[in-house]
Amino acid sequence: MPSDKPEQSASRSMSAEHKAALAQGREASRAVRRYLDALEASRPKRGRKRTPQSIQKQLDEIEAQLQSASAFEKLSLLSEAERLQTSLDQLGPGEDLGPLRDEFIKHATTYGEAKGISYASWRAAGVSAADLKAAGIARTR
Repeated sequence: MPSDKPEQSASRSMSAEHKAALAQGREASRAVRRYLDALEASRPKRGRKRTPQSIQKQLDEIEAQLQSASAFEKLSLLSEAERLQTSLDQLGPGEDLGPLRDEFIKHATTYGEAKGISYASWRAAGVSAADLKAAGIARTR
């Protein structure tokens, strides 16, 4: 008599090789993601570049204006000074791309081949030609 339960297959465990391949894929994905995120964060913004010196100069000007400002004007100046101080704090040293670049170079070829990513796609994502060359990714397949 047939049972209502589906047949249970034999124990479905992954081989050590399969587990290692999955771990390697996760590591490659993580390396590529971290590098691309860092590239995006360090990409120059449009407009005049703000330096710590230019921001500090503006803060000094606001400090001088506060001496003779009315109570109403002080509110606006203090708000501007707070905004500038936040910008100054965020301008700290940028992320060091060296270690991220090294990990990217180590994993980019296998990751790109597994995902079918072309040279042009890497370049469109912001990866430099020098980094792709170092990773062994050629312009043509």
